[in-house]
Amino acid sequence: MVKQGIKSLVGPGVAGLAFLGSFCFFQAAYPYHLIRREQLNLFLYDGDYLAETYRGTGWLARFAADFLEQFFHLPVAGPLIVALLLTAVGWAAYKICRHFMGLWPSLAVGTLFFAGSFLRETGNLYQTRYTLVVLGFLLLILLALQFRKTWLRAVAAAAFLAAGAWALGSPYHPDYGKLLGVPKLDYERMIGLDVETARENWDKVLELSKKDLYMEEASYCYNLALAMKGTLGDKMLDHSQNHQSTLLFPVSSERAVFSNTLAGEAWFQLGDMTVAEQSTITSLQASPKRTGARFLVRLAKVNLVTGEDAAARKYLDILSRTLFYGKWARSVMPGRQDEATRKWTAEFRAKLMRTDFIHQSDDPRTVLQALLEADPANALAREYLLCYDLLCYDLDGFIQEYAKDFPQGRLYREAVLIWLSRQERLNPAEVGRYGVDVSEVDRMGRFGRNPSAFKNTYWYYYLTAMQEAQQQP
Repeated sequence: MVKQGIKSLVGPGVAGLAFLGSFCFFQAAYPYHLIRREQLNLFLYDGDYLAETYRGTGWLARFAADFLEQFFHLPVAGPLIVALLLTAVGWAAYKICRHFMGLWPSLAVGTLFFAGSFLRETGNLYQTRYTLVVLGFLLLILLALQFRKTWLRAVAAAAFLAAGAWALGSPYHPDYGKLLGVPKLDYERMIGLDVETARENWDKVLELSKKDLYMEEASYCYNLALAMKGTLGDKMLDHSQNHQSTLLFPVSSERAVFSNTLAGEAWFQLGDMTVAEQSTITSLQASPKRTGARFLVRLAKVNLVTGEDAAARKYLDILSRTLFYGKWARSVMPGRQDEATRKWTAEFRAKLMRTDFIHQSDDPRTVLQALLEADPANALAREYLLCYDLLCYDLDGFIQEYAKDFPQGRLYREAVLIWLSRQERLNPAEVGRYGVDVSEVDRMGRFGRNPSAFKNTYWYYYLTAMQEAQQQP
């Protein structure tokens, strides 16, 4: 009796461990993977939308998947839902096998189903729909096995599976993602950077990017976070830079959705709504489902700033019918905006260019200059222009902008000394005239004696570039 009692607890015990393990993994180590799915999905509480979208083969699985994925951006709810689904898959497989096998073989099969589903869930842009389809078919088989007579089981299984094929769809489809995945923690951090950049959580962006600064996307986000905190002119070279390409990304249909989405973040903060909108539309068109709450929110904000109220209402009307964006959409709707929204739009509208001109995001300097002409108080555009010139070694262009008001920044002062040296004007009077303390000249002398001790300086960056240029044939 005791052994029998212990055996009866093995299955529930293993299921409990599987649930806790998967929940802790997605909650602590893999949360952005789920948030990314929510961002690329959209579920509307609208009768016409539901009737039009969820019809035909597989309607139930698509409906349930989209409904559940809207919760994936919540810290506990998303991992909880996934953990329950994965545990249910393993448990259903185990219960089916118990009709034909012993405890341990059944437990092994159930564990394999759980492990396979878990690995699929960790795949890049994997869809919850596949896990639901697998679980649905397993539950239908388990329901058919409840009949005592063999012939009834066979008839019920055939009928249930036929109904499942209509309501759930095929057990496999290329759109579901790879059959097996492997957790990729480095890519998880990249997704996290994208999420936290969109949330404007700059301290978290700095934290997440530090491990991957050798990657352009991480360096780009790190630079944007520094600029938003007003320290780009001091800390930009505290990590490696791939010249100007890590400062501003161009928007192109040839780039990945991930890079194009990131590209729009800096342009939006700078005030170029044309490129920000281009980035969002390009990403939206290339996204797996051609939709996504993340993109609609950005398009609504862009049109609110530019004063295109009709377009803004279109996007906000869609978002107003969602569970988690509805309150925000209604609060920023033109004509019903609260004070905080009016203040925010006024701040961004001040950055807008006063005249339209054809420009591309692959010519950042021209765009940055146009932004500053429209709003000389645009501190972010000023910092980006100065740093862009530094990364391009354009000291003459840098000095033209710097000399207007001598902005603060260690790297700026170091660049001024190089420019003065090239002009043969490196003397105390000229150094002081450009707002640099004469003690910086002594520091530059120490750099000349031991450059490797000053690797985070603009002097080192510029010297390395000049040496590489001399070595080229």
